Amino acid sequence: MNFDFVKPEFLIFLAAVPVIVLLHFYMLKRKRSHALRFANFDAIARVKGVDLLSKNIAVLALTVLIAILLILALTGVQIQRTLYSSSFSFVIAMDSSISMEATDFTPNRLEAAKQTALNFVDTTPLGTRIGVVSFSGNSFIEQTLTEDKAFVKRAIERIPLSSIGGTDLNEAVVTGTNILEAEEAKSIILLSDGRINVGTIEEAINYANNHDVIVHTIGIGTEEGGLTSYGMSKIDEDALKALSFNTGGKYFKAETEESLQDSFNQLMDLKFKKVSVDISRYILMAALILFVIEYILISTRYRILP
Repeated sequence: MNFDFVKPEFLIFLAAVPVIVLLHFYMLKRKRSHALRFANFDAIARVKGVDLLSKNIAVLALTVLIAILLILALTGVQIQRTLYSSSFSFVIAMDSSISMEATDFTPNRLEAAKQTALNFVDTTPLGTRIGVVSFSGNSFIEQTLTEDKAFVKRAIERIPLSSIGGTDLNEAVVTGTNILEAEEAKSIILLSDGRINVGTIEEAINYANNHDVIVHTIGIGTEEGGLTSYGMSKIDEDALKALSFNTGGKYFKAETEESLQDSFNQLMDLKFKKVSVDISRYILMAALILFVIEYILISTRYRILP
């Protein structure tokens, strides 16, 4: 469970809490000095069994707590948690960079990934909304979210090897996330050999987490590598592992067509989503309740406070 703030700039008002404490003791000292001019207040307190210090500390604690709660309510604090779900919407983000022409898969990495993605689409339940993104140095929307499997499969089939250099995982995550913006349960399935050389993985992680998107990654390639037009290309898992781990997803390593298919099969069993719950209204209600309690205490039991 993580906490997030819609307006974190309001957290600066927490600096006022120590000021409240200092003002409380300053005013208490001043009022007590004034009272002692007219009576032996300590003696009266001992006779009546009143612990003035503890009563003032209790009121101070309530005041500080109310102030903190009001500040948190202003920030729009949210709790981000993972819940069970059976209604995911998916974006299949497929690496189409030149390294995906490597021949360690038959006939190459891209065609093997496309065929397995097609099988995945066939196995999804009716009504599943799926979009398709291809990416290299840039990302492209091949298909917006749709329940029509035929549209999705045609979009996957027509993804070509890109002539644009580079592999930008961040751009792929941003594009996929934007497609999923209005969905309840959002997941990106990203297939790549992990050779990121455009953008940073930290940006991709932050963007996905800020929009409650789970990113599952499938690393396509072998340790030995495959032959491309520019030489040998090996899988680079570090970025893919970091992306999935830090967004609540799973990482799968596919070194064969069979393991690639198994990766997609396992994704069908993952039924979790991330949601953000705005708790600022509940915090505000708690602050109001504590304010009423404090008022009652001061007006009744603690009414003799100086």
